[in-house]
Amino acid sequence: MFQRLIDDCVGCCELVTPQLLAAPFYRGSFGALVVPTGFANKEYSRVLPALRATKSRIKRFLESGGEILVFGGGGDIPDCYDWLPFSVEYHFEYGPREIIIRKKSDTTNLFDGYDLSAFECDGYFSGYQGDPVASTPDGHPILIEERLGSGRVILTTIHEYPSRAFLTSFCACRKETFF
Repeated sequence: MFQRLIDDCVGCCELVTPQLLAAPFYRGSFGALVVPTGFANKEYSRVLPALRATKSRIKRFLESGGEILVFGGGGDIPDCYDWLPFSVEYHFEYGPREIIIRKKSDTTNLFDGYDLSAFECDGYFSGYQGDPVASTPDGHPILIEERLGSGRVILTTIHEYPSRAFLTSFCACRKETFF
C-alpha cells in the first residue's frame, strides 16, 4: 500500500528488500529512502538486521546528500535505531496523541490534512539530545530531523501515511547518491 501511495505521488519508486539492502554487492542510486513502520518488529519485518548490516553505507549515503524517512520501529525494542549515525532511543506505546509543532521545518507538512489533537502514533523517541520538530504536550518527541553532511534523517513515530504534499517534496530527488 505504501509503495502504491509513493508511486501515485512521484511516479515511481523502487522496493528494496532487506536481503538486497544487506547484500555487500548492492549499489543502488537513490535520492531518498523510506523505512516503513514496523521495521524492527520481527513478526512483521526483517528490515532491522539489514539496516544494522549497512550502517556504514547509510552514513556515507547521508553525508553524500541522501535523505532517509524512518517511521516507528513497531515493537518494544529501545535500540532499534542503533544503525543511525546519531543516538536516539524509542519507546513503543501505540495510541492517539496530541501533536505540537515545536519549530519551523518543511517536514511539518507531513501532518497536512490530519487532526493534530488525536494523531495515531507508535510511541515516541527517548534519549534524544536535540530539539524535536514536533512532540506531545508532555515533551515526548514524535518528529525529529537530523542533518549529516549534506543529507538528513527524518524520524517519526506517526502511524498514518504522510501527506501527499510531503511525499511529493521528499521524493523529489534533489540529488541521487549511491547507497
